[in-house]
Amino acid sequence: MADETSTPVFQIQRLYLKDLSLEQPNSPQILLEQAQPQVDINLGLGAEPIGDGMFEVAVTATVTTKVADKVLFLVEAKQAGIFEIRNIPDDQLQPIIAIACPNIIYPYLRAIISDVCTRAGFPPVVLAEMNFQAMYEAQQAQAGNGAAAAIN
Repeated sequence: MADETSTPVFQIQRLYLKDLSLEQPNSPQILLEQAQPQVDINLGLGAEPIGDGMFEVAVTATVTTKVADKVLFLVEAKQAGIFEIRNIPDDQLQPIIAIACPNIIYPYLRAIISDVCTRAGFPPVVLAEMNFQAMYEAQQAQAGNGAAAAIN
């Protein structure tokens, strides 16, 4: 039988909506506009240790929709999870936090954004699928290039 102190552990302790905001600063006048709105979507990822072997990982989406130069609506949502991650080699911990955890959280965030837009009286904004592995690899490559530039 494997020793429990060395068995790798990766468990979801809880998934939750940490923050949600909807603003319609130019309503009701802007709702009469017939122009096609511009949609800008920004994603953010954050993680922090919250205890021994426990991490909170959060994915944030900010959706800003404008007609001309006026905001039609702005939605910001932060979906988070608490993960127990133990007995994982240090070189594998960061990829788990930056790839596996967001892959679990992100579908919930997509549903929330779509639902809030619909409930606010607008067509749903459906966030595109995300490849968190590609994002992580790009960040690592960029960090590597920055370190190489600092050495030169």
